[in-house]
Amino acid sequence: MATKLPSPPRVGMVSLGCPKALVDSERILTKLRASGYDMSPDYAGADVVLVNTCGFLDSAKEESLEAIGEAIAENGKVVVTGCMGKEADVIRARFPQVLAITGPQQYEEVVGAVMEAAPPVANPYVDLVPEAGLKLTPRHYSYLKISEGCNHRCSFCIIPSIRGDLASRRPDAILREAEKLVAAGTKELLVISQDTSAYGVDIRHQPREWKGREVRAHMTDLARELGKLKTPEGDTPWVRLHYVYPYPHVDQVIPLMAEGLVLPYLDIPFQHASPKVLKSMRRPANEAKVLERLKNWRSICPDIAVRSSFVVGFPGETNEDFEYLLRWLEEAQLDRVGAFRFEPVEGAAANALPDHVPEEIKEDRYQRVMDLTARISAEKLAAKVGKTIDVLIDRVDDVAPLQEGPDRRHFDAPHPEHHHDVGATGRSKADAPEIDGEVHLRDAAGLKPGDFVKALIEESDEHDLFGVAV
Repeated sequence: MATKLPSPPRVGMVSLGCPKALVDSERILTKLRASGYDMSPDYAGADVVLVNTCGFLDSAKEESLEAIGEAIAENGKVVVTGCMGKEADVIRARFPQVLAITGPQQYEEVVGAVMEAAPPVANPYVDLVPEAGLKLTPRHYSYLKISEGCNHRCSFCIIPSIRGDLASRRPDAILREAEKLVAAGTKELLVISQDTSAYGVDIRHQPREWKGREVRAHMTDLARELGKLKTPEGDTPWVRLHYVYPYPHVDQVIPLMAEGLVLPYLDIPFQHASPKVLKSMRRPANEAKVLERLKNWRSICPDIAVRSSFVVGFPGETNEDFEYLLRWLEEAQLDRVGAFRFEPVEGAAANALPDHVPEEIKEDRYQRVMDLTARISAEKLAAKVGKTIDVLIDRVDDVAPLQEGPDRRHFDAPHPEHHHDVGATGRSKADAPEIDGEVHLRDAAGLKPGDFVKALIEESDEHDLFGVAV
């Protein structure tokens, strides 16, 4: 008589916040999957629901509380983890029925809480964990976390109080994880941490042996080794660097981009340009001659794309400071820019600074920054029309005929003749998932997510490119 396998308990997951939190969610789910749990795509099918929270801004905290409330209303059995877990009293005050609350990176505690709420069922017949672990991102790209925490004490940030000081992983452990991810189908590795440039400082850049050679715990060494990996098809996976502070040694990474080992892309959180505001923010490297370095980087690697984020309306930001920022942005000609209105965060030193900027002025400054950077982006993208670029396909859709109304689907090219039966959406080397632009392709039958293709660019707008695979 055939053995009937028992049904494993099912876990639902709501993951909020930044890519670092997403990596935490993937690790938690991988541990649970290894312990015999299945995953539920909805509340109804879950025996317990995990909510991985964000606690950086007050608005993010409110979003986290709303997610917890929804999970309780829809399911009832809820475990909370993540950055807002540091404020367990706030969570329990509103939701006393929450089963357990843990902080960020407390993987074992989270798994223990889930096991208590929905005990696992032993099942020795099933191999539960795929080679690369359980992922929340598409199979063809993966976030690669190289460190936790941060040594900086920026006046607007509470991350060190939540996640602690810098704690770097061993380079051989990172490379081993990356190798497994690439072998399992990852075509793009997105390197993340709170401060990628500082990687290895806490462990004195101690070298480890990897493939018969020593590799330092240093951003440059790590980037070079990641660029040597190969997919099963023999392709070089894309390696994208995020959260890079512009320390002097970043200059050493640019030649690796020119060689093709690392994507010509830097995500640098400049936050502002005015020296006075940067000093109030307690930002590192605020005396760097950034504009001169940008010019030098572009001379070495002309295709480099630089993205950044800026805070407007920081306490004490004057009209002169803001106009300085606008002039700096005009000269810097950054490829991708995000802007944020300053928002007080409980526990941040910036809250005590004088001369807070009125909300209506913040809004005006925000709009002016976005208008300026949208124009710059549109001009840069227009220069790519007529060129052939590399694209990594993220999704392929059946596209309905062009019609009016909200059901036109996402493949919304500037002209009706670009709407064909099958469209694909991908990204160029200048585009990180979720935060940058996209490349929309027509006549995409036969393409699939994870494909590398050459695309002829035919149109552009302020954020995206449109074309056809060639």
